[in-house]
Amino acid sequence: MSVEADLLRVEDLRMHFPIRRGLLRRTVGQVRAVDGVGFSIRAGETLGLVGESGCGKTTTGRCILRVYQPTGGEMLYRRADGQVVDLARLSRAELRPYRRQVRLIFQDPYSSLNPRWSVFDIVGEPLRVNGVARGRELEDRVAQLLRRVGLRPEYMRRYPHAFSGGERQRIGIARALALSPRLVVADEPVSALDVSVRAQVLNLLQELQAELRLTYLFISHDLSVVQYICDRVAVMYVGRIVEVAETRRLFAAPRHPYTEALLSAVPKPDPRLRSTRIVLEGDVADPANAPAGCHFHPRCRYARDRCRVEAPPLREIEPGHTAACHFSEELRLRGVAVPGTE
Repeated sequence: MSVEADLLRVEDLRMHFPIRRGLLRRTVGQVRAVDGVGFSIRAGETLGLVGESGCGKTTTGRCILRVYQPTGGEMLYRRADGQVVDLARLSRAELRPYRRQVRLIFQDPYSSLNPRWSVFDIVGEPLRVNGVARGRELEDRVAQLLRRVGLRPEYMRRYPHAFSGGERQRIGIARALALSPRLVVADEPVSALDVSVRAQVLNLLQELQAELRLTYLFISHDLSVVQYICDRVAVMYVGRIVEVAETRRLFAAPRHPYTEALLSAVPKPDPRLRSTRIVLEGDVADPANAPAGCHFHPRCRYARDRCRVEAPPLREIEPGHTAACHFSEELRLRGVAVPGTE
């Protein structure tokens, strides 16, 4: 895929939070939540961003949405007319048209909806704020959005407490779609839902993507979900990308030890395979005091002396497959079977 097909290209993205102490609140350190992240999202695809809690996935998504002003780096967004703009450099006034094109689906369908607002108010708010529709037209647009996500228009006068978790998330999806976005950042959109309704919401997201030609950044810690919905996967560890590949290739033949450990935790229906899980020792590295060299080396069973002193760059191991490991070509890492590839 050519660079011209990229809807968003993130280069050397950094988000550092100051650590302040003392009476005068002096800065004594930095939490490097995102530390040199780079990846691209092609128009019309779903890119999964995965990793353990605290690795910087959500912070990366919030930087792209400009909830946070990045400390450094570039977020190159390709407009519909082909012009490229750096979202990291835009002022609040300059960001206004792009806030309509890049929208968010929240993780928690309970706390993300205002309990004092009706569904009509919640879904219609982006349309009112941006002057897209008012009066009868606004009501018609909200009704259309509710139908599109599988809810009845008559529900628009009800309040969030009257809905189940799955229905609330559908309301959140309708709100995200209100302004016809091009890129949707889905931050753990099914992790708070019952297993029985997760597949329904995932199928809805896929249907909407095909119908509306959406592009997703799908943030998750659940590799089973990522395997189902994502075209490519980027793996994060302590603020850095350690591997990027097409989903089937990454699951079948990972090139980074951290990815191998994550894949070993994917639930398997065969109980004889459960003993093959790789249990990582120790805790995730502190982003305020990360170890020298490769951040993963204290927990890596393949670590060598070089790993302790030299940080591996993210490099292409084979076409379309990059990894940040000094010994990717030498290691024979274990993947998992991907349905439909036999």
